[in-house]
Amino acid sequence: MALAVSRATPPLPLHTILPATTLSSLHSPSSLSFALKPSHFNFLLLTNNGHFNKKLKTFSQDNYRCTVWASQRGYREFRRRPAAARRSKKKDLELNVSICIEEGLPNDPEILSIAELLRLNVPTAMKLAFDNLKSSTFKTRDEAITDVGGFDSIELSVMLCNDEFIRKLNKEWRDEDHATDVLSMSQHVPGLDLPFLMLGDIVISAETAARQAEERGQTIIDEIRVLLVHGLLHLLGFDHEISEEAEAEMDKEERILLESLGWKGKGLIQSAYDAESNMNHDMGSSDDRKKEGSLRFYKPKFSYIFCDMDGTLLNSKSQISLTNVKALKEALSRGVKVVIATGKARPAVIDILKAVDLAGKNGIISEFSPGVFLQGLIVYGRQGREIFRSNLDLSVCRDACLYSWEHKVPLIAFSNDRCLTLFEHPLVDSLHTVYHEPKAEIMPSVEDLLSAVDIQKMIFLDTAEGVATNLRPFWSEATGGRANVVQAVPDMLEIVPPGTSKGSGVKLLLDHLGITAKEVMAIGDGENDIEMLELASLGIALSNGSEKTKAVANVIGASNDEDGVASAIYQYAF
Repeated sequence: MALAVSRATPPLPLHTILPATTLSSLHSPSSLSFALKPSHFNFLLLTNNGHFNKKLKTFSQDNYRCTVWASQRGYREFRRRPAAARRSKKKDLELNVSICIEEGLPNDPEILSIAELLRLNVPTAMKLAFDNLKSSTFKTRDEAITDVGGFDSIELSVMLCNDEFIRKLNKEWRDEDHATDVLSMSQHVPGLDLPFLMLGDIVISAETAARQAEERGQTIIDEIRVLLVHGLLHLLGFDHEISEEAEAEMDKEERILLESLGWKGKGLIQSAYDAESNMNHDMGSSDDRKKEGSLRFYKPKFSYIFCDMDGTLLNSKSQISLTNVKALKEALSRGVKVVIATGKARPAVIDILKAVDLAGKNGIISEFSPGVFLQGLIVYGRQGREIFRSNLDLSVCRDACLYSWEHKVPLIAFSNDRCLTLFEHPLVDSLHTVYHEPKAEIMPSVEDLLSAVDIQKMIFLDTAEGVATNLRPFWSEATGGRANVVQAVPDMLEIVPPGTSKGSGVKLLLDHLGITAKEVMAIGDGENDIEMLELASLGIALSNGSEKTKAVANVIGASNDEDGVASAIYQYAF
């Protein structure tokens, strides 16, 4: 629900800072009326901390990113008249209306279209609201504003923003840390004899409006018009919070205005009643996670998201949730590129993501996309071409194969898109059935395996206890500097070439693509993700990750079983 905020010392609105290039010329003070004509535009960019009276930058029409449409032009241009004429009984009343799009909103075509409609709608709503003040009697309205015909001009700003911006305003002006749908910020100071009425500012969260429109079965422009009417009535002295009688009076005036304007939807007060009766009323919360479908109201903070697979994008069942899929698709739709950095082979990743429509030309992975695979041992660059490969020392491979054969501990050798092993074992099968790696080929002997291919890495499979108590201590010493041991999941131990890692693969790919670390957000969970998280501008470790990984991360996110990737995208990527 909207709330009115009064300022003891009102700052100047946008339109008093900008040249009044477009005006609505109104004639009769007793019955306000105007004719519409084509409009002119100002293009304006607010800084992130600009609250209407702070630093502004103007742009030409060819350069615009964020837009301000000044008020519409009436049927003739406003000209300054002599003082005697200004004191005459018949005078023109200017409606100076600025429609603003806050800098944080991207160039969404729908938002730009809504701003254009508001440029036409707001003066009409103001006229009807002013007429009703003269023709009706109200018991609870603050009558600080009475006959607007006594002013030469009326100033009003309407801003469209996202939840993040309106939440900051709520925190600053009302000390309430949550987003609302609309805020009215009065700038009128009673008792000052001024020739103009500084009505104030109406701030509307397009993000919340879109969500409420969906809940109420109407379009976003219909919802924004409802919020506009509610905010305007607050500026004119109506306040539904002071008493039940005041609430009823404002509710009635909302309905009258909406019906008179021919706008769809119930008033905001009535809509709140309906939502509360349906137990579906959200009064806002301190949770700053953006919602699904809301990313179009935000600009990306990063150009790239580097994301791990096992333990991160995949949950504990090695599945990708629908919520994570939606978040990734939203990020892609907003122009963010998602790059997979994983210990898996590329075919396994393509197989997993193909099932959720994230593989191929419009997905995040294909045979023609960049990526970091096999813990950075194979890196693909532009057009999916291999730009780096590192093979494991042959003597290490032989030692590992002999250990596997002697102790009957299953071992998988990875060679590009192939997996090789020495004997059948349920854990070997699980690597294919659960983790989607290529089905392992059983080789008849150690020598046959070693002579068949170049090997990039090897993985021992065991219980988590077996890895921690036997495999890791033994192989940390047995490699003797010829290789490194790493873990992505507790029940697997990976042996990789020295001096290579997922982080070094990511660094190599960034250099290849000409990307700086400042453009990258990275999400991971395992020890093999540490360098990648340290390299990125923002490194997010999921809460299910290792303690070492969480210790180096900038942020600890939700777990992989709680859609941690989606949470990271909604909360930090935009």
